[in-house]
Amino acid sequence: MQVSIESSTGLERQLKIGVPADRIEKEVTERLQKATKTVKIAGFRKGKVPLKVVKQQYGKGVRQEVVGEVVNSSFYEAIKQEDLQPVGQPRIDDVTDVEGQDLEYVAVFEVYPEVALADISKVAIARPVTDLNDSDVETMIEVLRNQQASFEVAEKAAEDGDQVNIDFVGTQKKVEFPGGSAEGQDLILGSNSMIPGFEDGLVGVSAGDETVLKLKFPKDYHAEELKGKAVQFAVKVNSVAAKQMPEMDDEFFKLYGVSEGGVEKFREDVRNNMERELRNAIRNKVKNRVMDQLFDLNKVELPKVLVANEITQLKQQMIQQFGGGQQFDPSMLPDDMFTAKAERRAALGVIVSEVVKVEKLTPDEDRVRERVNEIASTYDQPKEVVDYYYSQQELLSSVEAVVLEDQVTELVLSKAKVSEEALSYEEAIKPDPEAVA
Repeated sequence: MQVSIESSTGLERQLKIGVPADRIEKEVTERLQKATKTVKIAGFRKGKVPLKVVKQQYGKGVRQEVVGEVVNSSFYEAIKQEDLQPVGQPRIDDVTDVEGQDLEYVAVFEVYPEVALADISKVAIARPVTDLNDSDVETMIEVLRNQQASFEVAEKAAEDGDQVNIDFVGTQKKVEFPGGSAEGQDLILGSNSMIPGFEDGLVGVSAGDETVLKLKFPKDYHAEELKGKAVQFAVKVNSVAAKQMPEMDDEFFKLYGVSEGGVEKFREDVRNNMERELRNAIRNKVKNRVMDQLFDLNKVELPKVLVANEITQLKQQMIQQFGGGQQFDPSMLPDDMFTAKAERRAALGVIVSEVVKVEKLTPDEDRVRERVNEIASTYDQPKEVVDYYYSQQELLSSVEAVVLEDQVTELVLSKAKVSEEALSYEEAIKPDPEAVA
């Protein structure tokens, strides 16, 4: 087999590959000979059809099949011979297939970039340090109670936290604007569901009251025609409902999976969940900070196909997030929306892979098991979940990839300049602002 390689632009490579004619002819002949034993052709007994006749009847199709398989296999033989790492599938051009002559074609593809890793000792990371206090637990319990709160109509003036039922009409220069009116809308005061000033203006109103709110839309409001504009809302209050917080009793505890042990067991479960959330949040925060540093320190030339793949995945994630399902065509979303993030993800994938290769890292089996157990612990039947993960290689591989990232993170931290950053629980669980490439 003859192979010659040419560099095109950037990371693109062209392989001109020539496969000896006898490799093709031999395989075609062998398949046709096998066919003589099974094919049925009018005028001949089964198993007695001459090779020449079978060739006339099926030769073209068999040859196409063989050529397709040989192109595929010879390409991988060629990249192994030339020690190349292709990204994605090649484009096959200029195929010359003439019986009795060598098969020739050109394979066009991109290769993974060469990465010269920067000095990891230049990395500087602030590691969050957080204590989970009893007050944090009590705050979380109040959040859970608020989630189960109900509202009962009351003869009183509305206070922050109450729910009002209102009709309202919004106007700009005495003209109603689209989306500015509603009837029978429930609104919890203090929820910040409306533009600034709207909810504050309803504190103190009672059922039957009518009022006019003179407000301004924020300058960064999503509707261009309303940005920073002065408006009025004529509001009629239909009812005021006071929040009724649930009692800390067995019925409430059961809503959160606690059937025995009362308030002590409930508090214990809440604390355990918060501790797990805190561990995961700090781990992810540190990992993201390390990845940010690796990205900033290592400039990588990216194969176009890697970026394109990341864009596709990001589109799918957005569709799933907003419930678009199969009815929504990802191609309707512009690539530009995702390019910067896709390039960042692709670059980090290349950089992390290089660190793994250079440091000869492999997924730690104990850590993989620990991660799987951690995932399983949030389900009712954790053992079944663990067994399922270990029976599905794709799922297990995804966990192994995460563990490898953790190992890369720890490797970087072992060589980096690490300081401590004291954070409250709320600060610690809040993700850092997403970096932009």
